[in-house]
Amino acid sequence: MRQLVAGLVMLAASAAGAEDWRTLAGEEVTIALTEREVIYDLEFDVSQTFYASGRTKYTFGNPRWGWWEVRGDAYCSLWPPSDEWECYGVALSPDGASVRFIGAAGDVTDGVYAE
Repeated sequence: MRQLVAGLVMLAASAAGAEDWRTLAGEEVTIALTEREVIYDLEFDVSQTFYASGRTKYTFGNPRWGWWEVRGDAYCSLWPPSDEWECYGVALSPDGASVRFIGAAGDVTDGVYAE
């Protein structure tokens, strides 16, 4: 797991550096996500809320509930019925209004904070 997290951080750093996104570490990831809603697509009302309890709700039509936590420097999630956690590097845009999730394969998902 430690190697996976290290790899995610390196991917996040390379992706973030290209556009001046700031890669987050440990507690910064927790602060960036806890009790926050991230909108992925405003037109289709796609969002995710990260609760302090460790629950997370992904909304696209019917809400889907899962779990989230920070492991090392990565955001990790579990979406039943799967029993496998997936982890992502996290970066913030230069203005702090957008968050980026970077997968192990280098895939990137951007969202903006709902405020």
